[in-house]
Amino acid sequence: MKSLRHISLLLFIVFTGDSFASKDDKAFQEQSMLSVLYVQTATEFAANNIQTYANAKDALLKGLEDSSWTAALEQVDNFEDKSPAIILDVDETVLDNSNFQARTILSGLSYPNGWAEWVNESNAGAVEGVHDFLHFADKKGVKIYYLTNRLESFREATKKNILKLGLPFEDDAVLLMRSEENLRDKTDRRKNIANENRIVLIIGDQLTDFISTKEAYVFHTERKKLAKKYSDLWGTKWFLITNPTYGRWELSIYEDYPSSEKEAIETRKKTLIQ
Repeated sequence: MKSLRHISLLLFIVFTGDSFASKDDKAFQEQSMLSVLYVQTATEFAANNIQTYANAKDALLKGLEDSSWTAALEQVDNFEDKSPAIILDVDETVLDNSNFQARTILSGLSYPNGWAEWVNESNAGAVEGVHDFLHFADKKGVKIYYLTNRLESFREATKKNILKLGLPFEDDAVLLMRSEENLRDKTDRRKNIANENRIVLIIGDQLTDFISTKEAYVFHTERKKLAKKYSDLWGTKWFLITNPTYGRWELSIYEDYPSSEKEAIETRKKTLIQ
């Protein structure tokens, strides 16, 4: 099993732009071209998101009727009388950043290059299905929390984007950002929400939107077992938006971070099952 420290190092390398790709060689960015095109053009992708949010509506009604119902692993007791709430990740769950992904392909620049500029434009679209779902939840009196790993410095731009799309936004307290010094783990922020609310549903596009980084940051053979481990929660209390463009799933296939695109491709081929 890959250690948390090791896989966290891989995340640092990827998300600080310290990759093996050069500005003149766009091969690293272009590997995601088909996945970005799928997000932007495939009816199947849009339909799947609509389907996910439609099913979440039905689950929300069930959860509202059952005071013993909670979706948060962090919520363990004395929550029956608390007000109902839902937690959603932001990027690729509420906001569609595929335009930014397209920019990285065309420019040859990797995240975080250009990310601040994109976020501050406040111009991301809404993921299909989320608008109707959130207004449905809002009319039912459910508090909506946006729990994101965007940095605190992006608070106003993120809030502006959410409001621009006409999505419910009660006050600044419902937008939980990541501070500069904190890790990406969302566990403590989920606990804080659970202290004041009964969490009826959680919706996200990454495993860490539901569980701790410690549990999720493992080699892919161990990571895949988590789908079965939480099989009673998927589609009932937890709803996952498929994200084919980026995520920890790719990092989890590498024993050691590749030093070149050629090496990365070889590792991917070896990981294929036939």
